[in-house]
Amino acid sequence: MNAIKKYKELQDIMKSLPELIYDNDLYAIGLKLDGTVLAAGNNEDGGCNISEWRNIIAIAVGDGHTVGLKNDGTVVATGFNSYGQCNVSKWENIVAVSAGKDYTLGLKEDGTVIACGTNVFGQCEVKKWKDIVFISAGGYHSVGVKKNGTVVACGYNKNGQCNVRNWRGIDEVAAGEYHTIGLMNNRAVVAVGNNDNWQCNIAGRENIIAIFYFL
Repeated sequence: MNAIKKYKELQDIMKSLPELIYDNDLYAIGLKLDGTVLAAGNNEDGGCNISEWRNIIAIAVGDGHTVGLKNDGTVVATGFNSYGQCNVSKWENIVAVSAGKDYTLGLKEDGTVIACGTNVFGQCEVKKWKDIVFISAGGYHSVGVKKNGTVVACGYNKNGQCNVRNWRGIDEVAAGEYHTIGLMNNRAVVAVGNNDNWQCNIAGRENIIAIFYFL
């Protein structure tokens, strides 16, 4: 299911779900059914300053910043902001958010993508992306699934993590620090990029319903 469909159905789905948890190696964030948010852990950079957030339907946690998508399509963010990764106050018509290392991606309802934060490796070069239905911000690269099931990527590619142009039939992607995972519409998984810790050995698995990677 793509991000736009998820946005439209999320409020009904959340009524039957427990609290959703997101984390990095510094702190954990919990999204409650009532749209409020909880946090615990290291708050040195302010990533846990979410007590006043309301009407949140999705959360993205980066390396030191936290991003919240509100039910009206606007976005809030808090935490480490030296590269402008929290400068999302003017974003509108957003249906999904994803947070990488020092940058943030937003998927708009029209299938375009916006970004803010560091662009040292070109990970924010997403202005020309069209017909996108799913996004994932990794360590230093960005990945998007198009409506036709093909995939686009930009940013750091030393380990081949952006070599996704030949992928077909993809529903979702998860961008790691130096690798990328894709979930196909037949519930099989593909992967590219760094495999030093066997993180790409999930490729070939079947009957997978969702994929995740946390920075």
